[in-house]
Amino acid sequence: MSAHRITQLKVLISGGFCGPYEKLLPEFERTTGIKVTTGSGSSQGKGPQTIAAQLARGVPVDVVILSREGLTELIAAHRIASGTDTDLARTPIGVAVRAGAAKPDVSTVEAFKQIVLNSKAIAVPSSTSGIFLIEEVFPRLGIAHRINVKITPRGTDAAAMVAAGEVDVAVLPVSEIVYAPGVVLAGLIAEEIQLNQMFSAAVVAGSNEVEAAKRLIAFLASERASETIRNSGMEPLAKRYPD
Repeated sequence: MSAHRITQLKVLISGGFCGPYEKLLPEFERTTGIKVTTGSGSSQGKGPQTIAAQLARGVPVDVVILSREGLTELIAAHRIASGTDTDLARTPIGVAVRAGAAKPDVSTVEAFKQIVLNSKAIAVPSSTSGIFLIEEVFPRLGIAHRINVKITPRGTDAAAMVAAGEVDVAVLPVSEIVYAPGVVLAGLIAEEIQLNQMFSAAVVAGSNEVEAAKRLIAFLASERASETIRNSGMEPLAKRYPD
């Protein structure tokens, strides 16, 4: 199908890759003539706004961009066109504090533990990184029942709570801290408790715009996109989409 016959491509994206995506999309639309409509949803978790829940209730989507963990679940549920999944970039988990506040040391496991314990409240997103922190990191550190954790629908909501002074810190993917207003990155959490979260794209099973969908994924996975991805607090993987 030629690009000029395609009027619309529908994308559903989680927060982690939104920064570079929003900066790259205008060039894709301009150079291909393909128009893209973008919706949002969580990579994992519960509730009606997860990407899985939206697909399950029949929201029309051609491309999904989300954490590799969430995409693996969609593949298992047969929601993804076989062989179209492509890893785009990865980003570590960082700690956000309010802009202008002193940046605490979070670089060691003990330092991070103390920051969390000494906070009146912390915020984490309900999706992949938050699930990892709540189910693995906090129990491992022995602090799961000693801290006040606010679970937000999205990483942007967690950052907004910090900016508003509602919590002391937020712990979320660095790529969701970089562009968040009113907060700054204090640092990355220690490698021993780190999740270098991968974000991936795929064509949704049943899409009527498969070729256009593949073109978008190829563009996002290209060397051309790498600098923008790096500037968004992510490491580009730049694996070419197969011809």
